[in-house]
Amino acid sequence: MTRIAILSDIHGNLPALEAVVADAQARGCDAFANLGDIVSGPLWPAETADYLMAQDWPTIAGNHERQVLSDPDKKLSKSDRYTRAALHDRHRDWLASLPTEMWLGEGVYCTHARPGNDHEYLLETVTPEGLRAASEAEIVARLGDARAPLILHGHSHLPQMVELFDGRIIVNPGSVGLPAYDDNLPYRHVVENGSPDARYAILDDGAEEVSFHAVAYDHESAARKAEAEGLDNWAIGLRKGMMK
Repeated sequence: MTRIAILSDIHGNLPALEAVVADAQARGCDAFANLGDIVSGPLWPAETADYLMAQDWPTIAGNHERQVLSDPDKKLSKSDRYTRAALHDRHRDWLASLPTEMWLGEGVYCTHARPGNDHEYLLETVTPEGLRAASEAEIVARLGDARAPLILHGHSHLPQMVELFDGRIIVNPGSVGLPAYDDNLPYRHVVENGSPDARYAILDDGAEEVSFHAVAYDHESAARKAEAEGLDNWAIGLRKGMMK
């Protein structure tokens, strides 16, 4: 039986990634999969890309890969502009080569946010008052033709598992590199886990069991790096697991 560590939303946080990999290997994981939003942030984008390129894990692109590679500078956030400036051609070529979806075997489908949409949430619905859990009807509509028994995704940074009436299971492993973030496109809301720990999940392939894990790491070094690059909001999120 293969134990697969499911990672998402690393956001260039290399110390968090290394801590997660060590923890997953200690728990017997012999494979890894990466669900996107890989390097964007005021931390270590180039170093994180080099690390992951050497691993050659199954990996998909998230919305930040698309934005960093193709959006005009004036549309980019400060953290994405930092990332774009830090990357070299080899990193950009690698990011550009990544698919937007993938399968792990026959029964596990992977996407970053929703199938065919790398930016809109799958398990959450945005309202004028903020986020709420999506209804089952909303989730089913958003999945479209994605009929896999197990669907893995990231994007919201919220670790959770939802089982639909038809038996399909949806898993978000949470964020390796940024347990909280502030999204203002075009709405404003706060995602809060309340912990600075790095998050990931383990899939016991064959048994089809999923477990969630939180890993302590030197988040203070990441917070200081964010402050040094002029992104105090990231520093707050890295220290507290919430953006306030």
